[in-house]
Amino acid sequence: MRVLHLLKTAVGATWALRQMRELVKLGVDVHVALPEGPLIPQYQAAGVCVHIAQYDFPLRRPYAFPALRTSFLQLVREVQPDLIHSHFVGTTLTMRLALGGNHSIPRVFQVPGPLHLEHPFFRRMEIASAGAADSWIGSCHWTCDRYRASGITDERVFLSFYGTDIDALSPRPPGKLRQELNLDPDTCVVGMVAFMYAPKRYLGQTRGLKGHEDLIDALALVQRRHKHIVGVFAGGAWGGATGYEAQVRSYGRQKLGDRAIFLGTRTDVADLYADFDLAVHPSHSENLGGAGESLLMGVPTITTSVGGFPDLIKHGETGWLVPPRDPIALAETIAAALSDPAGARRLAVHGQAFVRESLDVRHTARQVYDVYRTILERKPDVV
Repeated sequence: MRVLHLLKTAVGATWALRQMRELVKLGVDVHVALPEGPLIPQYQAAGVCVHIAQYDFPLRRPYAFPALRTSFLQLVREVQPDLIHSHFVGTTLTMRLALGGNHSIPRVFQVPGPLHLEHPFFRRMEIASAGAADSWIGSCHWTCDRYRASGITDERVFLSFYGTDIDALSPRPPGKLRQELNLDPDTCVVGMVAFMYAPKRYLGQTRGLKGHEDLIDALALVQRRHKHIVGVFAGGAWGGATGYEAQVRSYGRQKLGDRAIFLGTRTDVADLYADFDLAVHPSHSENLGGAGESLLMGVPTITTSVGGFPDLIKHGETGWLVPPRDPIALAETIAAALSDPAGARRLAVHGQAFVRESLDVRHTARQVYDVYRTILERKPDVV
């Protein structure tokens, strides 16, 4: 079985790398088309055949599509895949429009996040581009339900989380972060790990997708009652959004003073989690986000009630859910969690056990492999 994967980045999307690594182990001949980036050697080391190319749909330069189509069709002729697996909306549009709706190669779009599905125009555009050869893998229940509600039949919609290397994410000895920041032992650390995505004005966004400003507002309310508290933000600008990152840092200083600590992009996030008393993921739109990571590290976790977060966070059982864009509700939940550290740890332990079972990439990659087989067994007789 030969499968061609399409990615728009070799900087992020490590979830796709982990999946491909396991698919190779399952005997799949895995090819990937993606632009240059620091993860390329890791794909090659995993046994993936790498093709350097950018097939993200040129939405702002539609005149570039004919050349992109020619390049893509040439790659398909070269690789001769049994199936094409795309991981982004842009690469999916290129794949479908280049091949046409009735091409004989089966195609699957594994949806990494629900953002485009939350907006009727983009949802209809993506679905309208599909043909008889297309199926979807939703990476959370919300996504699968949204496709079904949009008229996609059950046999074309599958569920599989993007898995993780669970053995690589286990609790570490605390102390590294507190020592780095010279924090008093009594200081409560509320941490957020996320890149900073600038607001997309054309989607009506006024704040960043990950909700950094919401957490800053919430912590400003919490610190009135908890004087020994800091907010630690790990993650820098995504996609060159350095201006937005500067705005977030300025807003944090304005609202929290030196209690807002911005670490920028870090490669030692697993070590940082050990000193978090609480992890918060206040996204406005999300798949599973970082909730699985913080739970695997045994950290009490709060998320918003959007997208795939409820697949992992069962309120009052494995963590806490709060409404998105609601700093007041978030502040109340943070305060309650910090006031009962023993109870918070109990929830984290339950969450850790649940996530270890649900997000093991060896299990999720096997699910994807089974999806491939199902799709290929019913391959439509089209030309």
